[in-house]
Amino acid sequence: MRIGVAATPEVAIPTLEWLLSSKHTIELVITQPDKPAGRGRVLTQTAVADWAQQNKIAVVKPSVSSELIGVINDLDCVITIGYGVLLPQTILDLPQYGFLNLHFSLLPQYRGAAPVQHALLNGDVQTGISVFQLDRGMDTGPIYAQIDVAIEPQWRSFELLQRLAERGVEAVDKALEMIAQEQLPTPQTGVPSFAPKISKQDALMDFSKPAHTIVNAIRAYTYEPGAWCLWRSEPFKVSAATIAEDHLIPEAAIAVFNNCVFVGCANGTALELLRVVPAGKKEMDAIDWARGARLNGGESFG
Repeated sequence: MRIGVAATPEVAIPTLEWLLSSKHTIELVITQPDKPAGRGRVLTQTAVADWAQQNKIAVVKPSVSSELIGVINDLDCVITIGYGVLLPQTILDLPQYGFLNLHFSLLPQYRGAAPVQHALLNGDVQTGISVFQLDRGMDTGPIYAQIDVAIEPQWRSFELLQRLAERGVEAVDKALEMIAQEQLPTPQTGVPSFAPKISKQDALMDFSKPAHTIVNAIRAYTYEPGAWCLWRSEPFKVSAATIAEDHLIPEAAIAVFNNCVFVGCANGTALELLRVVPAGKKEMDAIDWARGARLNGGESFG
């Protein structure tokens, strides 16, 4: 099949690599326009654009969706993976078999921009992948393929996302085979849930909640946008933590003993901090931060 891929983030690359070595042909890659990035605000292209150029595949960076008219009409289908742009039905209808989307949940669960983060926030032990036909709704189209994926208890969002990206290849392969055999997708059934985009404010840790809730939040928000609080009036991120047993520490209070760093949470629960990112510094072990910070007794997170 003659395929286009509309994608932006690195999680699309496993599927792109598979397509490159498959019986299908990647005719072009569609990605978002270059944007300023970093402290210097240097104009930077997407990870997918980098990959396409390295593999000598045509790249299109439309500013508006109408720029795709005449560009994708001769394709068999377009696969979207985190493209980040809602396309009108007039564009979705241009390829022969329309647009497929690789979505990182078992639809209709977690429709929306952040299914991985919300699965971790809710403490789910299982999630999965769906490949479905894009329509005018938000992740509402009929499904070609789904794959279950177990969530390891230590995984954070970037680790789960990488696993889903790797397994997504299987689902895309199955969907394309179904199209080739003229098999129709199945309408979604069940009660939907939603996974809206995560903001920095969403990632503010609340130590008036139980430790297990905060651990789930840290897993969900690492590394973007990063679970954070305030310490000495500066932003302070926690990138890894675990539930600490039998430690009675006041909510948000910091305690250091036995070469470990703890913080009190609700209902007499506590966290052991493992990895942290103080303001203006790189990620480090929590105990190294505590030693360097020369913590005074009675300090708390804000």
